[in-house]
Amino acid sequence: MDSITNNTAVDPLTVYRSIRRWTTEGETKEFSDCLIREFQATIYLNEKEIITLLCTPEYLEDLAAGFLVFEGALRSKADLESITADYDQGQIWVRSRASNINAERSFKKRYIASGGGKGISFNNSKDVQGCKPITSDIQITPRQVLAGMKDLQTRSMLFQATGGVHSALLASGGEVLMYRADIGRHNAVDKIIGYCFRQGFAPGELIMFTSGRMSFEMLLKTAKIGIPILVSRSAPTDLAVELAEQLGVTLVGFTRESRFNVYCHPERIAQ
Repeated sequence: MDSITNNTAVDPLTVYRSIRRWTTEGETKEFSDCLIREFQATIYLNEKEIITLLCTPEYLEDLAAGFLVFEGALRSKADLESITADYDQGQIWVRSRASNINAERSFKKRYIASGGGKGISFNNSKDVQGCKPITSDIQITPRQVLAGMKDLQTRSMLFQATGGVHSALLASGGEVLMYRADIGRHNAVDKIIGYCFRQGFAPGELIMFTSGRMSFEMLLKTAKIGIPILVSRSAPTDLAVELAEQLGVTLVGFTRESRFNVYCHPERIAQ
């Protein structure tokens, strides 16, 4: 009844478990359920252990790169000497040419200072330093917003099989450039950011679609690499909306079958 069978020979991202389902009518049924794997991956930067992430075990190189870019440990492609992942041991080894990285300081808990009775002030936050306001003139039609979200959901085969992952998609107009899924919504976005960083192109005229809640950190991840439009199926937080307003990001939430909410910078939604 409680056995787990690892089906890595077929799919390294899922396992199957024999479970029992109960209904309100008092009926029970035993069957094999598909579960998403929760994988531990430890990032090493210049031989020093940095952090262990719980993630879905694919695209680990991009995941580590995206995480380190957001944390400020990697600032340009020239910083990155090499990156290799051991998918059996759950280890990601990153070599950086930058000599001024203080790994211990880079990964301390971040703080947002309150601004003297004027709401939240992001100007003193280390998170926002170096994040310039986005001035892109890109526009997206309402039809493209809805179509992009539908594409995100259609591509989520892991979610359809397990119900246990978040998704992120990078698009240019109506063209899908990249899709990633992970048990963590931040991880899914980091995998896209890491790929963009490693390939050396800036997605400044692109649109990010995500399935998860838009928090301060999720907004900052996309703004740091210059993405002007962030679209989610879920809701934003108040800090995410305030930061998006300040950094020039068009924030779209509750994107469902025939509607969506625009929280700031609606000028990029073509009428």
